[in-house]
Amino acid sequence: MSIGNSPEDERPFEDVSEEARPSIGRVLKDARLAAGLTVDEVSAATRVRIAILHAIEADDFAPCGGDVYARGHIRTLARAVHLDPAPLLAQYDAEHGGRPAPTPAAPLFEAERIRPERRGPNWTAAMVAAIVVVVGFVGFTAFKGGGGDSSAKSQVAEGSTPSTSKPASPKPKSSKPTDQKPAPSDSAIAAAPQDKVTVQVSAPNGRSWISAKDHNGRMLFDGLLNKGESKTFQDSTKINLILGDAGAIQLYVNGKKIEDQFQPGAVERLTYTKGDPQVG
Repeated sequence: MSIGNSPEDERPFEDVSEEARPSIGRVLKDARLAAGLTVDEVSAATRVRIAILHAIEADDFAPCGGDVYARGHIRTLARAVHLDPAPLLAQYDAEHGGRPAPTPAAPLFEAERIRPERRGPNWTAAMVAAIVVVVGFVGFTAFKGGGGDSSAKSQVAEGSTPSTSKPASPKPKSSKPTDQKPAPSDSAIAAAPQDKVTVQVSAPNGRSWISAKDHNGRMLFDGLLNKGESKTFQDSTKINLILGDAGAIQLYVNGKKIEDQFQPGAVERLTYTKGDPQVG
């Protein structure tokens, strides 16, 4: 009986050193081939670019852009080829200096606070506000100017004679109703100025609808003149009248009574100027 090692003791020891362990890229590539997947199919499923996938399978992790991205790609590719990513990640950490420490969150939020967002002035809103101010000023000026011109062009009085250059004396109060106004006297009619056309419309015989416009077409009156009422219209050029019931109306033009015999119920369209009473 010989003394020595048994045959079992002469079997070669299993090499479990780091050099004998397959690389991460080789494990991923073998698993992909075993699953029957191409590089294009894995890239489409994981959204990892083909160039980066080829580099990882060749154990080149530089194109990943850092350890954090490399670990993320390894985890994604391992799951795509049905591998447990934990051993591969542990191997990557052991070969590349350990797992990267997480970045503290506090400095990032602090930086956000001390760098407020700078916003430029809102020029659009400023321009709109300026336009509104200009338009409002122009409209106010036009309205104010228009009101003064219209009041200077023509004067409208009810049941009274036109104003002269002298200031009118205060009229005594009357106890009679305002709607019952007498016909103009000869002296009042004679006071009509020569440089204007003055038309007085009275309704002694009944009521009538009347319309009066100046030479610019501006409406001086448009409504019903009741029995006993009168209205006086004045303009620098002419007065245009429409009488709904001319038979109920008595006209005084430029201080003269119009003697036309209007028929009851007749509609008359009349125009009077500064000259002698004439129907246009």
